Amino acid sequence: MSTFQHIKPAGKAQFKDRYTTKAAELLTPYTEGMKGDIAILGAPLSKPSISHSGASFAPDAIRRCLSSLTTYNIEEETDISSKRMIDFGDITMHPTSIEECHQRIYQATKEVTETQAAPFTVILGGDHSITTSTVKAIKETKGTVGIIQLDAHHDLRNTEDGGPTNGTPFRRLIEEGHLKGEHLIQIGIRNYANAKAYHDYAIENGVTVYTMKDVRQREITELIQSALIQLEDNKVDTIYLSVDMDVLDQAFAPGCPAIGPGGMDPDTLAEAVQTAIRHQKVQTMDIVEIDPTLDIRDMTSRIASLLVINSLIN
Repeated sequence: MSTFQHIKPAGKAQFKDRYTTKAAELLTPYTEGMKGDIAILGAPLSKPSISHSGASFAPDAIRRCLSSLTTYNIEEETDISSKRMIDFGDITMHPTSIEECHQRIYQATKEVTETQAAPFTVILGGDHSITTSTVKAIKETKGTVGIIQLDAHHDLRNTEDGGPTNGTPFRRLIEEGHLKGEHLIQIGIRNYANAKAYHDYAIENGVTVYTMKDVRQREITELIQSALIQLEDNKVDTIYLSVDMDVLDQAFAPGCPAIGPGGMDPDTLAEAVQTAIRHQKVQTMDIVEIDPTLDIRDMTSRIASLLVINSLIN
């Protein structure tokens, strides 16, 4: 095809501005020994979701949406075109066994972390059930884990009624001894989104809970800084940031399976993430609960891709 002046390979016949670099161009497939600024790993699992979910399609959607962003942050007057995002690809899931899927997520996360390819890792879910496996792997490689969870839901459901669903990850971590309750800080918990029993469980186990009322009445940076100080005082070795996109109000995140009113706006979420990842102990982040089949013009995936690219500023 190179002999033809105006013909390019299928899917490549696109406009290119000579001065513009798109964020997707920073993605580089991992090869042994490679080093970069952040690492990307896809965990495309949605079978354990309580509600219908196509969250397994989200890693591809988030990567694709990086093509809609340039590498220039005008507010920071910073161009990140020299940065590198090392893409480890996606974890292959078992077609029928949820337990095997979770085991593969644990193993893959551990292997990626052990490469030390980048100082910060972003795991693209998938539903929230993946977090039990990823945190277990991080604990084994980095030590005691503290978690800041941005979410509308506690995700502390019992496992007797449905097994290891996307509503159970933090309860499983606590009850299996991988996480202390006082090392879990939840921000954005919403009215009419949780049972009283699970709020009681959180309090009884020492979990810190900030509701959306707290978010509205206090600066989000203040809440995040308070969480970071609390985890530092508890002497955790590493801090894991878990971003459930349904923490956003339904107006901004139509692609979440569990949408609802009364949530955050995208600027508040972005500020929360930015404030958290400036801390040197925040070394891993997951982004979960996007169903691209429900989304409208990739609205939700575009916000997720913005969170990914913003992490390169720090």
